[in-house]
Amino acid sequence: MMHPRGIRILTLLLCLSLGGLSSCIVRRRIITRNGAKTTQGLLTASKETLIKAVAANYNAVHDFNATVDMTPAIGSAEKSKITEYKDVRAYVLFRKAADIRIIGLYPVVRSKAFDMVSDGNTFEVYIPAKNRVITGQNSVFLPTAKSKLENLRPQHFLQALLPEPVQPDERPALLNFTDEDNASYILILTRISADGDVHISRSIWFDRLTLRMVRQLIFDPEGNILSDDRYSNWQSYDGVPFPKHIDINRPRDEYSIVLSVVKMDINRGVSQDKFVFEPPEGAVMQVLGQPSPPEVTPVRGKSVKKAKKISD
Repeated sequence: MMHPRGIRILTLLLCLSLGGLSSCIVRRRIITRNGAKTTQGLLTASKETLIKAVAANYNAVHDFNATVDMTPAIGSAEKSKITEYKDVRAYVLFRKAADIRIIGLYPVVRSKAFDMVSDGNTFEVYIPAKNRVITGQNSVFLPTAKSKLENLRPQHFLQALLPEPVQPDERPALLNFTDEDNASYILILTRISADGDVHISRSIWFDRLTLRMVRQLIFDPEGNILSDDRYSNWQSYDGVPFPKHIDINRPRDEYSIVLSVVKMDINRGVSQDKFVFEPPEGAVMQVLGQPSPPEVTPVRGKSVKKAKKISD
């Protein structure tokens, strides 16, 4: 019979050996999410809470006057070619319901690169370098534009800058996308077409570390991405939360814009005259969907006719 002291020694050796075995077969994985501290807990929210958050962000802004730095790029990931341009300083004016105007200036010289305005239904885009004004309905898409920057539309900016609340014809569902690398809530919004097909219209992503909106995807009825908008560095402007950095990617239009807010005035009022666009004298008007007009070079020092419209 084994002595009690021997039993205690044997038990101790057995525990030590099992402890060593455990350390050999168990591997701890450190979870990091976008550089966040692993000790930071994840926040929880219901579908209804996130729907209200989208509406609250939208309803908090009645108008704004912003100065931003823009980095435009043309091309798309699908075509494996993206060309970036130098930063453009721009002024963005907005007033509800859907008035928006964006004036872009070239770097250094600060001459006008473009001027675009929309009332929610129609738009006008003025390109001084071509002495051309493109006008049309917001719903019209022109995939054959020689310069992809001519696909710039003011309403594209508005969709990205101020995501709309969940619409009456959108059906929401919530996905908790949380694993070792991700921690997001995704609000998936679907619509039913006239023939009964269900398609995703939008998905709105929230970071579970902050419950701030970090991404919005807009889809066409076939499931293609129309816009991929990403938000970061949320700050308070005049007491209203707004992202300082916005990345707008339009794969079908083959352009993207990175916006960085320099100055932002929210709900201080923007007058109606700020959204009135007067075509410059001598500019040629192109109505979207009609043949492109010829290139026009302004004649300096001579009077020219008022802008004229090109049609079939």
